[in-house]
Amino acid sequence: MVGDVPGALALAARLRDPLPLSAPPEPKSTPAGTEEARLRQLMDGYFDFVWRSLRRLGLLASDADDATQEVFLVVSRKLPQILVGSERRFLFATALRVASTRRRGLRRRPEDSSETLDDHQHGAPDPERVLQLAQARRELDQIFDGMDLEQRAVFVLFELEELTVPEIASLLGTPVGTVSSRLRAAREHFQAAVKRLHARAAFAGGRS
Repeated sequence: MVGDVPGALALAARLRDPLPLSAPPEPKSTPAGTEEARLRQLMDGYFDFVWRSLRRLGLLASDADDATQEVFLVVSRKLPQILVGSERRFLFATALRVASTRRRGLRRRPEDSSETLDDHQHGAPDPERVLQLAQARRELDQIFDGMDLEQRAVFVLFELEELTVPEIASLLGTPVGTVSSRLRAAREHFQAAVKRLHARAAFAGGRS
């Protein structure tokens, strides 16, 4: 999906979750009919989606844990205003705002090689995989840091969450044309950045 740049899709694919990334079904009416039951249903159905989104929007795992709780705290306050069927949209929009605020407010720390996108759900991987994922994460962070957050969100939803452009437009409440233009810009940025990484690696290899 990232065009025909050699290795670009592989770079992104190395950070995909081992489990299928199909979207969870939107919650229907809460059987108990209470706000507490509805909030529990949302946490059970979307906690991992919110945590994963925050990681892919640039937060370290330690920050994503707290940020996920912050997202659901906002949800608990706004729950009566969230229409049934629009929960996932609200959750991602809130995660986007929380990630943006935290990325501005926290001084960027060196990436912890013990943190991978798999740790939250699947336990610590073997040491070799830790190193591979840490390197891939650093490379993606370098690329993503050059994107604005709106482009990054669209890119993450399309390339890593594997949503379609119309699904992303619905999720973000954004026109399809806007999503398409942001995705096009993000992919162009990604392709150019990957070429620079490859050129840098080739140059370093030639000097060794």
